[in-house]
Amino acid sequence: MQKRAVGLKYQTEESTLTTLLRLLGDVPLSEVTTEDILRFLDGQPSVTFSWRRKYRLLMYFFEFWTLRELMPVLLMPTPRPAARQTFVPHIYSREHIRSLLQATPNSQKQQRCLISPQTFRALILLLYGTGVTVGEALALRCGDMDLKRGILTIHNSRSDRSRQIPICKDLLDAIRTYVAWRSTLQIHCDLMFIKNDGYALVTTSLIINFQKLRKIACITRSNGSKNQPTMQDLRPTFAVHRITSWIRNGADLNRMLPALAVYMGHSGLGSTQKYLLMTPERFRRELNKLSPVRGEKRWREDKVLMTFLAGL
Repeated sequence: MQKRAVGLKYQTEESTLTTLLRLLGDVPLSEVTTEDILRFLDGQPSVTFSWRRKYRLLMYFFEFWTLRELMPVLLMPTPRPAARQTFVPHIYSREHIRSLLQATPNSQKQQRCLISPQTFRALILLLYGTGVTVGEALALRCGDMDLKRGILTIHNSRSDRSRQIPICKDLLDAIRTYVAWRSTLQIHCDLMFIKNDGYALVTTSLIINFQKLRKIACITRSNGSKNQPTMQDLRPTFAVHRITSWIRNGADLNRMLPALAVYMGHSGLGSTQKYLLMTPERFRRELNKLSPVRGEKRWREDKVLMTFLAGL
C-alpha cells in the first residue's frame, strides 16, 4: 500500500499473488506450507531470474504477516542460486546512429510497410536523444509535448507518476518537423507515433521493422554474440554517450549521474551506475599514461586493444 501510495503500480506483483491465491484456494495463512510455495514456484517453467523474483516477493509477503503475528513463521524452500547475468546491451556508435537514420527511407519504402519513414526516423531520434524506453515513447500523446518550451511529459508504465524532461534544440526541431508532417494525415488517435493507417503503433511490427532497418544499415555485434542489436539498446546508448561527453568535458559525475537517473526515470542510482561500466572513456586517462614516447606506436593503433575497449 505504501509503494502504491507514491505511484508505483506493482501490477506484476499483484498478478503473482493472485495466481498463488487461485492455486491454494481461500485458505488461512497459517495453513500455507513450504510444499505449497515450492509447488507454486515450480508449477510453470521459468528462468532463474523470474523464479527468484517470485521467491523474494513471497518471502517478504509472508514475513510481513509473520511480524504482525497473523501467521506462524513459514519455512521458505531453498532458493535457486542466482544465475550470472552475462547479457550486455549493444552500444551504438554515432556512425551507427547516422547509418540507421540514412537507411530509414530504404527500409520503409515498400507499400506494405505499416510505418512511414517520417515516423520511424522521428521515433529513433527521440529514443536516442532522450533515453526514454520504447514503451514510454509509444505512449506519448500530442498533449505530452510542449514544443514551445521543448519539454516532454513522460508517463512511466510501471507507476502512475510522470516526469518532465527538456530536449535539445536539434531534437526539438526534428520533432516539430514530424508534427507538421503528421498534421497532414488522417489520424484516428492522439498518440504521437502512429502507423500509416492513422492508428497506434504495434510493438511487434515495430520490432520487425527495426530488425530489417538494422540489417540494411549493416549493424551487427562484433563479439560473436547471438543477440543482435535492438531498438531497446538506444536507451543505454543514450546514457553511455552522455556519460562519455561529461568525462571528456571534465564534469563532476557525482553530480551528473543522479541527474541522469532522474532524467531517465530510474528509481535508484544503481540502475544508472551500470552505464558507467559500459563507458570505455573512463579508462582514457590511464591509457594515455601508458602511451609510448613520440614516434613509436601508440595504444590507439593497437587493433586488439581497441576491440577489447569497444566491448567493455
